[in-house]
Amino acid sequence: MIDYLKQAGLVDIYAKVTAAERLTRDDGRKLYSCPDILAIGYLANIVRERLNGDKAYFIYNQHINYSNVCTNLCKFCAFGREKGDDLAYELSVDDIKQKVRDRLDEPIKEIHMVGGIHPDLPFEYYIEVLRGIKEVRPNVHIQAFTCVEIAHLASLQQTSISQTLTVLREAGLGSLPGGGAEVFSPRIRERTCEHKLPGNQWLEIAQTAHREGFHTNATMLYGHIETHEERLEHLEALRSAQDQTGGFLAFIPLAFHPKNTALDSLSGTTGIDDLKNLAIARLYLDNFPHIKAYWVMIGSKLAQIALSFGADDMDGTIKEEVITHMAGAETDQAIGSATLIRLIKEAGRIPVERSTLYDVIATHD
Repeated sequence: MIDYLKQAGLVDIYAKVTAAERLTRDDGRKLYSCPDILAIGYLANIVRERLNGDKAYFIYNQHINYSNVCTNLCKFCAFGREKGDDLAYELSVDDIKQKVRDRLDEPIKEIHMVGGIHPDLPFEYYIEVLRGIKEVRPNVHIQAFTCVEIAHLASLQQTSISQTLTVLREAGLGSLPGGGAEVFSPRIRERTCEHKLPGNQWLEIAQTAHREGFHTNATMLYGHIETHEERLEHLEALRSAQDQTGGFLAFIPLAFHPKNTALDSLSGTTGIDDLKNLAIARLYLDNFPHIKAYWVMIGSKLAQIALSFGADDMDGTIKEEVITHMAGAETDQAIGSATLIRLIKEAGRIPVERSTLYDVIATHD
């Protein structure tokens, strides 16, 4: 194997990986420029198995998107709509409670909820939504509101991020999902999401949440107009933030889907790019416990392969995903837990059903 890695030009990185040494930006550049995806995957798998062995996690969860009305209208987004648009919608508190009630016969452990930056919904709406979910399903963990939404809610309250998080926790919020990070580069944000919260503020809110006792995830939307260097800058910023507050549970690379967006002339990602991005994230983010292969974005088949390229989590059952499918995703709207177990076993891993915070619920060995 050493000779093979020498041929790929990665033997020096192999030495660092086996010694559990932190990779540098130059190492990241070398990995992105290397055409040998199997060599990169081999290195990522060393780290993956060091941290998580043969376990591959999944969760029984339900997605709810309360509204697609949004003032940001990012160019890479097919979900957001102006108020009054024919495709705009907003769910009432009763609508959301009914969605939860409709699935009470399923062993859902997490409700994942995000939406657009709505110009008119009052702060009390969000509190009532959290309380309403808990009223219908008291024991469920609510993972809701990106850092972008948290900033919006704080502005509605005219209070600090910490105070806003405290009120949301009292209403039932359990953790933050990690969306809205996109790519932190100011160049990218200026060209694609100029109205969105700046990247440095996203990081500040995530770290404030960590200090307040919340766990969060982190994401990166890749495969549009960003460079490899900008991807590495994003990963390095996340790694540095994790060094300081330690509250990130998982990194979730999100593959860009161009259909129905302002960037629909782009072709989106390839399977090689998806696997390389997952593997490099696993190698670079040495202080992140988990890397997630989000099957909604890359498909269940590629997510299976990703379990040998650094990923140790396939997310969950989802139960009604809207955002990616509005951008043309052809993946399923939901996958049953039995299917997830089968996919993981076929990939040679041990399926582990988890809670949001990675407590083990069941091991299907």
